[in-house]
Parts: sequence; C-alpha cells; structure tokens
Amino acid sequence: MSSAFLITLREGLEISLVLAILFGYLAKTDRASDFRHVWLGAGAATIVCLALGIILNIAVGGLNGKVEQAVEGVLALAACAVLTWMVFWMRSHARGIGTELRDKIDGAATASALVIIAFVAVTREGLETVLFLLGSRTAETTTSDFTIGGLSGLAIAAVLGYLVYIGGSRFNLRMFFNITGILLIFFAAGLAGKAVHELRELCGFEGGLLFSSLWNLESGPLASGTIYDFLKGLLGWHKSPERLRVVAYVIYATIVLRLYLGDKSSTAGMTKTPTPVVAVK
Repeated sequence: MSSAFLITLREGLEISLVLAILFGYLAKTDRASDFRHVWLGAGAATIVCLALGIILNIAVGGLNGKVEQAVEGVLALAACAVLTWMVFWMRSHARGIGTELRDKIDGAATASALVIIAFVAVTREGLETVLFLLGSRTAETTTSDFTIGGLSGLAIAAVLGYLVYIGGSRFNLRMFFNITGILLIFFAAGLAGKAVHELRELCGFEGGLLFSSLWNLESGPLASGTIYDFLKGLLGWHKSPERLRVVAYVIYATIVLRLYLGDKSSTAGMTKTPTPVVAVK
C-alpha cells in the first residue's frame, strides 16, 4: 500500500500540475471554452493507461516459474531505471514545465491540437505510473491494499493540483519534489534489490556467501504485519534478504543519493527562499 500511495501521489501530482497549467493558461487567455478539449485528451489518456495497466497486471499475474522470475526481474529493473531518470529530470526541468506547456498552447490553433497536448502529457505520466506499480507489486501485497493505496495517492494529488489551480499566480512545489525525490530513490533502491533477487533466482544461483541471507527475522514488527508491509513496499525492506540483494540496494542508494544531494540545485529550495516553480495563472 505504501509504495502504491507514494507512486500515485508523485505521478498523480505531476499530472495534476500539467492540467492546472493548461487550464490556468487557457483561462488567462480567454479560452475557457477549450477546457473540454483538455478534459477529452486527459480522459482518453486515462482510459488507455488503465486498460494497459489491467492487461499487463493480468498477464504478469498469470505467469509462474522461470518466466515469472524473468518478467518480474526485468520489470523491476526497468522501473528502477525509469524512476531514476524521472527523479533527476523533474529536478532539472521543473522550472520550465509551465513555459513549455504555455508555448504549446500558443501554437495549438485547433481543438485537436489541444486534445493531443493533454493526451500526450497525461499518457507519459500514466505509463510511468503503470510501470512503477507493476515493478513494485509483490506476491504478499493484497489487491485491496494496493488499490486503496493507489487511489488515496491519486485523490490527494488531485486536491493538491486543484489548490495549485486556484492558489494564485505562482506556487512553489520544490520542497515537495525534493522530499518525494529522496523517498523515491530509496524506493528505486528496493526495486534494484528486487531485480537482483528475481534474476538470481532465474539463473539458479544458490548457496555461497553472496546468495545466503544476511539476516533472518522470524518474528516481530520487522518480520510481519503492518510495519513490515509498509517498510517493504516503501523502502524495499525484507526479513531475510540475500547478501547480493543488500549489496545492490546499498550501492544504488549510495551512488544515486550522492549524485542527487551533491548538486546544490537539488537542495536549494530546502535551505533558501523558495523559488516559484509553476506559474499557473
């Protein structure tokens, strides 16, 4: 539930910001009548992403044995790679998102062009969400918990997006993206560990120092229950991880966090006067 919530909150907020910028600029330029075209594009993108997510979830859920291990390993690896790219891309391009979208609206002379702009923007974020959710899903996660977490994240993201729309001419979200960016790096480290685990099982590597458990917890909040599920979903915690999985987690988290925090621009919003990142109206 925790992983689904974080993913949909972050990705859902990016979608909400895109829509808030589109609606805000259309309202400012006296083109409120074009709102329906944006909704049409966003709605079509939502349907496409939902359909693809359901199809892929059913397809992956029906796999077993070596094929399941291969698919889950590749999905986790792909999600980790795309998530890493997304965190750094968002950090460096946050300021220019509003300008880029407004320029596209200015160049959209027809209703179909607006539909396409909204469709492409929402589809991009939606497909990323599908990939991250599939990569983070575990056998122990119930469908209800996963669904509740995902819908909760989307609901909060929608509210935040609406507040951006009505909140004034400028809205600062750098702090939010910095904090969630760090959390997502730890989440991606868990995906890296999961990918190593699945691919190790696929190759049949057993025994030996690297492939034996570094620790093995049989009971307690870190071995089962709500706290365990939360930490496993959000941070990739496991009650009996093999050493190779822990090594992969630590190496990824250390390198990526160092790169992310080492750039002064990534933490400037936490230590200095906030700089607006989204101009809405």
